[in-house]
Amino acid sequence: MYWIWTLIVGAIIGAIAGAITNRSGSMGWIANIVAGLAGSAIGQGLFGSWGPHLGGMAIFPSLIGAVIVVAVVSFIVMRVTAKN
Repeated sequence: MYWIWTLIVGAIIGAIAGAITNRSGSMGWIANIVAGLAGSAIGQGLFGSWGPHLGGMAIFPSLIGAVIVVAVVSFIVMRVTAKN
């Protein structure tokens, strides 16, 4: 049950990060989960584990990390598609 909550919270965090960066339309639900989970790991690694926790993730550092992940990935994808 823990992993299901982790995936749900990761998807929500990824969707919010996509909405903040205006990149949510180009990302699917799997990409939202990946961005949320990767952002959670990066955010908690960089900013610590403060604030409320849900699904084993500190919400605020995870959201900040997911915004960073979405912004970096969308920048790289735009650069690659512009060259082709």
